[in-house]
Amino acid sequence: MERSVLAIVHNVTAATRLLDILPFWAADHRIQTAFTCIGSSAFTTGTTEFLAAHDIIPLPWAEAMSQEFDLAVSASYGGPLHEVTAPLLVVPHGMGYNKTLAKPGSPEARKPGSPEARKPGSPEARKPGNPETRKPVFGLSDEWLRHEGELIPSTTVLSHVEQVDRLREHCPEAVDVALVAGDPCFDRILASVPLRETYRRSFGVHDGQQLVFVSSTWGDSSLFGQDSSIVARLAARLPLDEYRIVVALHPNVWHGHSPWQVRMWLEDCARAGVVVLPPEEGWRAALIAADLTIGDHGSVTFYSAALGTPLLVTAAPEDSLDPESPIARLNAAAPLLDPNRDLLAQLESTARSHRTERFAGVTELATSVPGESARLLRTAVYDWLELDEPEVPAEPVAVPLPDVDLPAPPGQLVSVEAGAGVELQVRRYPATPGSWSSGAGVVLVTGVRSPSRRMLELADVVLHEEPCTAPEQWARASLDALPGCLLAVVRTPEGRWLAVAQDGLAVVFTAAPDLGAVCGAVLHGWLRDRLVPSEFPRTVPVRSGDRRSTLGVSVQQG
Repeated sequence: MERSVLAIVHNVTAATRLLDILPFWAADHRIQTAFTCIGSSAFTTGTTEFLAAHDIIPLPWAEAMSQEFDLAVSASYGGPLHEVTAPLLVVPHGMGYNKTLAKPGSPEARKPGSPEARKPGSPEARKPGNPETRKPVFGLSDEWLRHEGELIPSTTVLSHVEQVDRLREHCPEAVDVALVAGDPCFDRILASVPLRETYRRSFGVHDGQQLVFVSSTWGDSSLFGQDSSIVARLAARLPLDEYRIVVALHPNVWHGHSPWQVRMWLEDCARAGVVVLPPEEGWRAALIAADLTIGDHGSVTFYSAALGTPLLVTAAPEDSLDPESPIARLNAAAPLLDPNRDLLAQLESTARSHRTERFAGVTELATSVPGESARLLRTAVYDWLELDEPEVPAEPVAVPLPDVDLPAPPGQLVSVEAGAGVELQVRRYPATPGSWSSGAGVVLVTGVRSPSRRMLELADVVLHEEPCTAPEQWARASLDALPGCLLAVVRTPEGRWLAVAQDGLAVVFTAAPDLGAVCGAVLHGWLRDRLVPSEFPRTVPVRSGDRRSTLGVSVQQG
C-alpha cells in the first residue's frame, strides 16, 4: 500500500460528514484508510455502533497515535488533535462555522467577565470587532485552531470566502492554510434535487398533499429544546389528507438522551402519523421533498432556505451565534413561528407569501463553489498524499432513498360534509388524547394497530386495513366485542371494503387502499341521517383537500 489516511471521528454527526468525503479517495487501491475515535465529544454515545453498522472497526486513539499516516482527516475540532503528527485536513460538519463556543477548560471559558460569563444578549457581548468582548467562534477562533501557539490543522476547509474574512478576524495565522472548497453535504443535496418526486413518494406523499419538514438542532435553545410538544400539536392541527409531517432531530439529541428515550418522547407523534427520521440519514431527502420547513438555528434549516423552500423558524439565542455568520443573518430575516397562534394558519400564510429568492442574499453564502467540493477536496487530498488523481472525475452522489416507516394513526377523526353539487367534503385528523369525542358530525374510526383501550371503547367505526380472510366473520365478531361501535370496516381479499353494521347491514365499497376510514364515515353519516339502504347512491364523489375520489357502493344485506 503506497499511502495511508487516518479518519478521526468525534461523534455520529462528524462521522456522517466524513462518510460524505471519504469516497473521494477510499476506492483507490493505492490508499488505505483507517479510523479512530478521539473521544472528546460530549456526544460520543452511539459512535461505535454507527461505525460498526458501516463495517468500520476503529483503532484505539493511543494505537492510532503510535502509527504513521500520510494524512489525517477530521470533520470537527476539539480533543487532542495536536497529538496528530500527520498533516491534518479539517472539514466542517455543518453549514460552515456559525456558533460561538469556548473550548472546554480554556482560560476564555473560565475568565470572570469574559464573553462566556457575560449576560447573554447584553450590548457589550454583541459589540462587533472588539477582541475584548468578541466571543470565540467554533472552527474559526484561535483557541480551536492553535495549541501552544502552533496551528493544529495543516488545511482548514471553508465552504465560502466569507468565512475567510471571519477567520482573518479571529485567527489570522490560519488564513494561509485555509482552503475554500465548498460544502460536500450541500453538493449532495443539490445533486439529488432531480429526484424530488421520488423522495416524496418514499415519504408517502400523494398528489395534492404538502410535506412539512420539522428540523431541530440540539440543546436547550433548539426547536425541540424550547418546545418538545410542537410536533404533536402540529400533527393534531393538520388534516391527514392535506399534509404529511416529517421530523428530524439532531444526532446529539438521540445519542445524548438514548434512542429509546427519544422514540418514547416522539411516540405520540408517530401515533399521529408523523414520520420520525433516524438520526443518521433521511433528513436530506426530506429537505428536498419538503413544501415547507419549520426549523431553528441549525444547519439543516439553512440548507432548506438555500433550496428556496418556505421557512418558519423558532427564536434563536443571540449569545450562541456569531452575529456575522450566515445562520445568524438567516434567523434575523426569516419569519418567526409563534407557538401560541394557530399553527395551520401560520403555515398557510407563510406558503402564500413566500418568494423563492427571498433569502438568496444570505443563502448564497452556503458555498462559493456549488457542485465543486468533490473535485476540490479530492485534489487537496491527493496533493498531500503526493499521488496522481484517478482519471475518473470526482462528483457528488445523490443521497439515498429514505428507509422509513410510514405510520398509520391507530385512530382517525373523520368529518363528512356536503360539498358542491353531490360531492362530499372529507377531513381526517389523527385521533389524539383529548380529541376522541370531538363533537357532532365527527366520526371516531379506530384501527386495529395498537389502539388504546379507551379509543376502542369510544369507537364509532372499527377498521381493519389489511386484507382479511373471512372478512364478514371478523366484522361481526368485532362488533359483538364492541357493542358501542356502530360499524366494522375491513379490507377484503379482493381489495374492496366491506362495512358491516350492528343491525346486520353489509355494504361493499370500491375505493383506494387508504380510504377505509372514509368509507366507514360516509356510511356512518347515512345511518345517522336515517337513510334506508335503497336510498344509498351507487357512486359517491368525495374530496379531501385537493384529492378527489369516487366511492363505488353496493348493498349486500339489509
